[in-house]
Amino acid sequence: MSGRLIDRFLARNPEQAIHHIGDDFWERRAIAARYAPVEALESLLEDADEAVRRSVAYRIPLERLDRLMNDPDREVRITVADRLSPEKLEAMATDSDYLVRVYVAKRLPTGRLFRMICDPDDQVRKQVAQRLPVPSLGLMCHDADLQVRRIVAERMDPDTLVVMLEDPEWLIRYLAAERAPLHSLKKLADDPVDEVREIVRRRLGQKN
Repeated sequence: MSGRLIDRFLARNPEQAIHHIGDDFWERRAIAARYAPVEALESLLEDADEAVRRSVAYRIPLERLDRLMNDPDREVRITVADRLSPEKLEAMATDSDYLVRVYVAKRLPTGRLFRMICDPDDQVRKQVAQRLPVPSLGLMCHDADLQVRRIVAERMDPDTLVVMLEDPEWLIRYLAAERAPLHSLKKLADDPVDEVREIVRRRLGQKN
């Protein structure tokens, strides 16, 4: 009954795995799925246990993964999102689980990321902000989440950073002031936050 011993046995005797993919015990089926021939995993695609389906998701050919795109278990869907071919991945951009969408945002071709700019979860939008083409970052400069705007401010082209000099959060104004064109910094000369005023003075060459 020990999963560790089962795995050790099948690792040494992978030819025996095929005899255990129909085992009554879910753990034996899940471990057997790691070693059985790939063509024998078809019967496990709809296994009642999610651990078994996860093992299958790691191994089946990419062209068969779409069978598990709507699996009820999020870990199975995460595995699918981590392996699925890019041309099919966009179909998972509206998955109900934010973590699945995070994996989608990590791998989706950058030209397809626009649909995820307004994702309801900030973790997903952070991934989008990290990968979105620089010329398109302005679409996220007013994001509701501070950390998303921070990523935008750190990646945005200096000439377009001017719009973030008016951000309500001082940290974003500071980051923008570090790289924005000098001629745009005068509007922050009287900023209410010392750190922002200091970076402006330093860049403009003014004395304290």
